[in-house]
Amino acid sequence: MFIVDNYSLAILLCVVTMLCWGSWANTTKLTTKTWRFELFYWDYGFGILLTTLLLAFTLGSNGTVGRSFLDDVHQASHTNIHLALIGGVIFNLANILLVAAIAIAGMSVAFPVGIGIALVLGVVVNYISNPQGNPVLIFGGVALIVLAIILNAGAYQKLQSNDGGVSKKGLILSVVSGCLMGLFYKYVADSMVKDFVYPEAEKLSPYTALVFFAVGIVASSFVFNTIQMKKPFIGNAVSFTDYFKGKGKDHLIGVFGGLIWCIGMSLSIIASGKAGPAVSYGLGQGATVVAALWGIYVWKEFDKAPKGTKLILNVMLVLYLAGLAMIIVSK
Repeated sequence: MFIVDNYSLAILLCVVTMLCWGSWANTTKLTTKTWRFELFYWDYGFGILLTTLLLAFTLGSNGTVGRSFLDDVHQASHTNIHLALIGGVIFNLANILLVAAIAIAGMSVAFPVGIGIALVLGVVVNYISNPQGNPVLIFGGVALIVLAIILNAGAYQKLQSNDGGVSKKGLILSVVSGCLMGLFYKYVADSMVKDFVYPEAEKLSPYTALVFFAVGIVASSFVFNTIQMKKPFIGNAVSFTDYFKGKGKDHLIGVFGGLIWCIGMSLSIIASGKAGPAVSYGLGQGATVVAALWGIYVWKEFDKAPKGTKLILNVMLVLYLAGLAMIIVSK
């Protein structure tokens, strides 16, 4: 299977992860205006599963090191398979809440708050589980990101007071999503081999772990997303009949969104073998910066905010970048 054998390449893959994770949500804005995100989410999940299977039977089954995908599945223990599945379930619930928060509060609010919290919690959890890198630099970077989250919350309050009566539901959903999002990566990492070249028995290769992770996402959608369709956070209920009435373009955009996100996740997992889970996850969650740039400068979500709000947002972005830089040089 394909593996990363040097730190510089691992960091480059983490940067691509950051771009993918910070950009996939734009696909929710490219669908037909009447196409609800609850319906979009089905295709998004299918896109993730298809991408993991494609990678498993190509990069995950060729090469001179590690185990091929099917051989890896046959020798895997139920415990490790369950860990990867649980990671998918936790991520799915967190992501559904995040997509709802994007629809309510916009990308420049939902991503910095939700993913910022996920970054802080995820780095701490993954570092405790597998300590790699200078803890002073890692947690110093996390501290700067916490400040960035506080500034972003202040900018949101300014926007709320200016619009007069904007619901706080989006902010609350972002916080809950972030708390869950910070936990899923550890389960996937714990299911995987520590040495990608000489994999331990019963553990999963990164490609196999990704497939079971994706299965967890799709399977749990039949619970989480079905509930969301019947009792949506905003708007009226939608049905499976509405899904099958959707345009081909809307379905393809949803699958494309899942593909973009999954490429990011796959590169992060592959890079974690050399960079370590804490660094790999932390850098990938720099997606907040990318998403905030989309929301502020492309989608103009803060154009009606009071004077001085954009300055706060720009300082927030600088703090995020500084925090990420400290995480990069920590190892």
